Order: sequence, then structure tokens, then C-alpha cells
Amino acid sequence: MLVLYGKPTSINVRKVLWLCAELDLPLAHEPTPAPDLLATLNPNRQVPALRDGDFVLWESNSICRYLAARQGRDDLLPATAQGRAKVEQWMDWQATDLNSAWRHVFMARVRQHPDFADDARAEASLTHWNHLMTLLDAQLATTDGYVVGNTFTLADIVLGLSTQRWRSTPGNKPALPHVEAWFERLRPRPGFAKHVDNGVA
Repeated sequence: MLVLYGKPTSINVRKVLWLCAELDLPLAHEPTPAPDLLATLNPNRQVPALRDGDFVLWESNSICRYLAARQGRDDLLPATAQGRAKVEQWMDWQATDLNSAWRHVFMARVRQHPDFADDARAEASLTHWNHLMTLLDAQLATTDGYVVGNTFTLADIVLGLSTQRWRSTPGNKPALPHVEAWFERLRPRPGFAKHVDNGVA
């Protein structure tokens, strides 16, 4: 049995939960692993972590890649080098550029963390985040419905969660019609209502 560790309010845990719903993959979920257990699973002491028998893996996007490959889902993660690279390109962009952009405004306006009380920095963070979301909008304008083409992939999972967070964070945002249309296309997906658009940012 696969075991996933991490609270379901974590955006990175929700990536894996949504993917498992897509895969119809049985999963034991332990939302609050003990600190000593978490330290043995991940030297960074962060979630999610996945256990598959004796095999342990951390980093949410790596876990998603592993599960898609484990289940032979070439539709979610193509087997061809170029097809896989296109999906992974957008997954890596989500994990680096997009995650870095939202940190200050999200922590200030959603988590209301006192260490992020500088509103000017929060506004600058939102401005940069908005800019990156316009890049996603431009990409979606060129495809046939999803991030890398006419097929739903892992790129849509990780960016779908990022988009839900963007939509949920207070502040002025540009109209992004292609992002909005794509987000509506994601709504019927298995697990979307439970793990993505569930009122949790």
C-alpha cells in the first residue's frame, strides 16, 4: 500500500492527492506524521513524502512523476523524450518561478503571517505573480485546451493548484480569459472538487 504523509491543506500534498484520484490509485494518507518519522522520511523535514514499500520519495513534483510512470500513464507523462520534456518544463516552472513569485503576498494576505506584514513587498510579489500568470495565459492561447496541448497532463495538475491559489489570494489581478476557460475545463476532473477548488488556498 502506498502511504502519503502530509496535511491535506498543503498545496504540494494536494497535488499528489489529486493525481491519485486521477489514477484511481488506493492510498493511505497520514496527515500529521510525527516529527521523528518525518525526519527519517525527508531530511528537509517537509511534506509531502511518499512510501511505496521500502521506497521513500519526497518533492511533490517528483512524487507525481513517479506515480504517473509507476502506473504506466503516458498520457499524463509522455514516454517520448520531447513530450516528457514539455510537461516537465512547465512543472519545473511551477516549482521555481511561480512558487517564488507568490510567497510574500500569499503569506501576507492569506496566511496573515506577521513576518510578511510589509504591504509594499506583498504588492510587488502580486505584480510579479500576475506577470507570470499572463505567461500561462499566453501559453494556453496557443494550445488545444491544456497546458502543453490537447491532452491533460501532470503540468495541468501542478499549475491547476497554483491557479487556484492565485484566484484565492486577495488583490488586483488581470483578466486572463484563457486561464479562466482552462480552469473551467479542469472542474470535471476526478478529485478536482475535493483537492483543488475546495476553499483551501
